[in-house]
Amino acid sequence: MTTRTPLKVVSYLAPNWFGFYQAVTEFLSRVLAQDVQLVQGQSDPLDDPALLHDQLDLAFICGLPFGRYCQIAPYQLQALVAPVMQAPRYHNQPIYFADVIVKASSGFTDLERLQGSTFCYNDRGSNSGYHLVQQRLQHDEVLQPVFDAAIASGSHQQSIRWVLAGQADWAAIDSTVLEQALRDAPELVQQLRVVASIGPSPMPPLVAATHLGKEVIDRIQAAMLQPDANLQAAMQRMTVQRYAAVKSADYAVFNNRLAVMEW
Repeated sequence: MTTRTPLKVVSYLAPNWFGFYQAVTEFLSRVLAQDVQLVQGQSDPLDDPALLHDQLDLAFICGLPFGRYCQIAPYQLQALVAPVMQAPRYHNQPIYFADVIVKASSGFTDLERLQGSTFCYNDRGSNSGYHLVQQRLQHDEVLQPVFDAAIASGSHQQSIRWVLAGQADWAAIDSTVLEQALRDAPELVQQLRVVASIGPSPMPPLVAATHLGKEVIDRIQAAMLQPDANLQAAMQRMTVQRYAAVKSADYAVFNNRLAVMEW
């Protein structure tokens, strides 16, 4: 690779973290002395031709599609690092939760009291928004059936808006996305309630395409474990305590999370 070849980076994660991923990629640009092109993914990663044809270099991706894609193309992508959040609930580990939210004024207090409700999810490829809920319901007979309708919103942010507007009664939101939404709009603290948390799951990783070569991949991973002052400031704003090294095998837990319920 030459310094004139831009790194192609895609974020498949929630848009309210996109500014932070820009800070990460700008840091990597400085470290590698190489231009970086970061874009927001517009589809499920398993439907994205750029991923399927090995046309991206780095990706911020949910652990569920990453684990599944490793079964399809086991040598194309390599997990490098994942963020560790500051809050005590994360126990200084690269994990996150699915937080089940309802409108604060609703009468719903826990999952068992959601019978007759409308559930909205961001998309069926989402671990936090769909699959963790699905697993919880499958393994708890008390919760079946827990709702009358399930509708796709298209994003965590839209799910939050639908719950606030009364278009849906509840949704499961990536805990880090919800926390950022509450920082961006503090008034939501009074408008939403979390009635359950499901998880934890391995935190979405930064992954690299193996076509970059071992030397570049090792440099990227090492750099992420020693952020400079600019990236540290961005991490502080997002309440990211540190980055931790992860392996692709850490996401094998997702391999058997298959969609078996039709909602």
